[in-house]
Amino acid sequence: MQKINELIIASNNKHKIIEIKAILGEFFQNIYSLQDKNINVKIEETGTTFEENAIIKAQYIANLTGIPALSDDSGLEVKALGGAPGVYSARYAGEPSDSNKNNEKLLKELKNVSDRTANFTSVIAICFPNGETITAKGQTFGSILTAPQGNNGFGYDPLFFSNDLNKCFGIATSEEKNAVSHRGRALQNLKNILTVNK
Repeated sequence: MQKINELIIASNNKHKIIEIKAILGEFFQNIYSLQDKNINVKIEETGTTFEENAIIKAQYIANLTGIPALSDDSGLEVKALGGAPGVYSARYAGEPSDSNKNNEKLLKELKNVSDRTANFTSVIAICFPNGETITAKGQTFGSILTAPQGNNGFGYDPLFFSNDLNKCFGIATSEEKNAVSHRGRALQNLKNILTVNK
C-alpha cells in the first residue's frame, strides 16, 4: 500500500466534497476537487451496484490525471420499494437530477405504505494509477417521513428520519449527520483500512 500525499475527489458535488474533506482532511496532505484541477468530464455511471459505479468514476479520474482518485456512489434504499431508488437515487424522477422531484416521487410511491424502513448506503473507492483499488462501505438506518422536515443537508435528507439521531437529517447539524451518515461511516472504514496498510 503506497502512501497517499494527494487525492482527487471525483465529484463536482459541493456538499459531498465538503463532507469528505471534513472527515479525511487530516489524513491526506492535499485533497483536490475536479474543479481545482480544471477537470470537466461527465462520467457515465453504467454499474448496477454502488461499488461498480464508485470504481468506474475513481478509475477514470486516476487514469486521466495519474493521481489517486476517490469516488463514492451512494443512495437511498427503501425496503417497501425492493431497495429502490438505489443506484438511481440521484435521478429517481428523471434527468436532470432534481432533489425536490425525487422527494415528491418517493412520497407518492410510499403513499399508504406502513413499512417505511429505509437505509442510506455508500461505497467509497480509491483507485490508483497502477490499478490498485480500495473500497469501503457504510450504511445508516432509519425510515421515510410522510412530509419533509428542515432545510439542512441535501437530497433525501429532509425525508430521512435517522434511528441513530432520533431526528430527521433535514434538521440535524452537519456534525450530527457526519457522525452517523452512510458516507461518514464508509469514510471512517476507509480510514481504518488505510491506517492498517500504512
